[in-house]
Amino acid sequence: MEKNNLIIFIALSAAILFGWQFLYVAPQVEQQQQEIAEQAQTPGQAGQTLEQPAQGPNLGVELPGAATEAEQERLSREQALSARPRIEIQSSRLTGSISLKGARLDDLTLLAYRETVDRDSPNIVLLEPTGSTQPYYAEFGWIGEGTTLPDSETVWTADGDTLTPGVPLTLSWTSPEGVTFEQIYTLDDFYLFSVTQRVRNDSEGLVSVAPYGLVSRTGTPDVLGFYILHEGLLGVFDETLSEIDYDELREVGRIRNDTTGGWLGITDKYWLVALLPDQGVPLKTSFSAGSRGATDKYQADFLAPAVSIPAGGEKEMTNRLFSGAKIVRLLDDYERIYGIQRFDLAVDFGWFYFLTKPIFYAIDWFNDQLGNFGLAILALTVCIKLLFFPLANKSYKSMSKMKKLQPIMQEMKEKYGDDRQRLNQEMMELYKKEKVNPLSGCLPILIQIPVFFALYKVLFVTIEMRHAPFYGWIHDLSAPDPLGMLTLFGLVDWRVPAILAVVNIGIWPIIMGATMYVQQRLNPAPPDPVQAKIFMFLPLFFTFLLAGFPAGLVIYWAWNNLLSVIQQWVIMSRMGVKVSLFSRGT
Repeated sequence: MEKNNLIIFIALSAAILFGWQFLYVAPQVEQQQQEIAEQAQTPGQAGQTLEQPAQGPNLGVELPGAATEAEQERLSREQALSARPRIEIQSSRLTGSISLKGARLDDLTLLAYRETVDRDSPNIVLLEPTGSTQPYYAEFGWIGEGTTLPDSETVWTADGDTLTPGVPLTLSWTSPEGVTFEQIYTLDDFYLFSVTQRVRNDSEGLVSVAPYGLVSRTGTPDVLGFYILHEGLLGVFDETLSEIDYDELREVGRIRNDTTGGWLGITDKYWLVALLPDQGVPLKTSFSAGSRGATDKYQADFLAPAVSIPAGGEKEMTNRLFSGAKIVRLLDDYERIYGIQRFDLAVDFGWFYFLTKPIFYAIDWFNDQLGNFGLAILALTVCIKLLFFPLANKSYKSMSKMKKLQPIMQEMKEKYGDDRQRLNQEMMELYKKEKVNPLSGCLPILIQIPVFFALYKVLFVTIEMRHAPFYGWIHDLSAPDPLGMLTLFGLVDWRVPAILAVVNIGIWPIIMGATMYVQQRLNPAPPDPVQAKIFMFLPLFFTFLLAGFPAGLVIYWAWNNLLSVIQQWVIMSRMGVKVSLFSRGT
């Protein structure tokens, strides 16, 4: 039974450390990759069709999203911005511009976020201009017949010089046949652009046009490659989330979906550029991979049904574009206000969504009350301990009984010697007589596993935790403790080589290891000397292993250990069990 206890403890510990990303999510990802490969061989399954990669620069057959020869230039960002006429974008959170040539939103900087915790570090640049090394832009337009259509070379006319929240801006262009195309841009106070595409037919004939929207990205960005985080193309089609990695899309070339409602785009860890089409219109969507010269290019696009516009007629369609930081509450608000299907899934809350998102909201609420995400984590830990107090209390009582029975168990071991079968029988009788569950020590750990993993996800994927400070030397709860032993905890200015990072543990991991050691000393010791030695080294093992985890997670673990020690200490004292950190005896 003690061996079973050990096995369960080790297994649960491994689940905590390596999470479901290796034991559960990884097989799921491999299965998804296999399904995508199978669908590529058999187009049309599950409402999707996949095609082989487009050759050369002709990315996309239906939509004019391919780079033209002029766009093959490799200009600096500044040169590319000055090479085209532009209208400015200005708000408290955004700065950038729209290129009048091609009517492309291809210049956007996020004013509320910087690359590092240093206040002087550059702001996050999200979109890159056409003509630069790696363009990243959004575009709306039309395909159709009956008139000349605007394209990437078309120079539009604007009715103003700056787009700001509350002040719409209209781009217009009239074809030689007399058909006027308009794009009316509005911007809210955050990251949502609304684009009304209007066509007025002043020609003498019938015009048929279909509105489209696309997001195009040149170059494959550096991704973390973690199983617990998706970076690449994603969308929701008929209430179902689809996540496509860059390498998967390069293999299959194109993935199509027919849907009514939903959204699609390209995501980074914290940033998103997504098309939010009219939720009541049936659409054809696609994810595409191709090339711009020798560089990979990716595109997410939608195509609305064609509409016929008679002479003197007019048609319009309003779509939206999100381009900014994936703030959880903001995405939820957009989903609620505009009826966007599952827009909150843009944040990768993972397989434990049902637990991860509520934990985020709890931490966010405590942060509003306490003014610090670190304090919010501590407060949430207290609430979780209170929630599971009766269960943990029962477990600790059982463990206290186990510790009280250790002298009797030691006598049994000496009495029956190598007769393991008899020893186990006698111990089982003792457990039954004293109403003790030898596996009770695993229960507190079992309770912590899903909370631990959900908190890890919250710290890892939410923009709210990025660069969130605690106190003292912790300036970013989503990053590891910055002070390590090899720098004498910040006293020595030395860049520690990557090969030594595993031993360069910080102060909070040491505190966590110490609290884990204290908690372990309160538990009954395994009768097997080998098991006892393994358990003795576990706090040290966890100290080094968790040192590279986000500081917020280590702080949670240390605080949880401390609360558990206090609870267990009180219970043992009330039951008359001798409490000592230096002896395992009663």
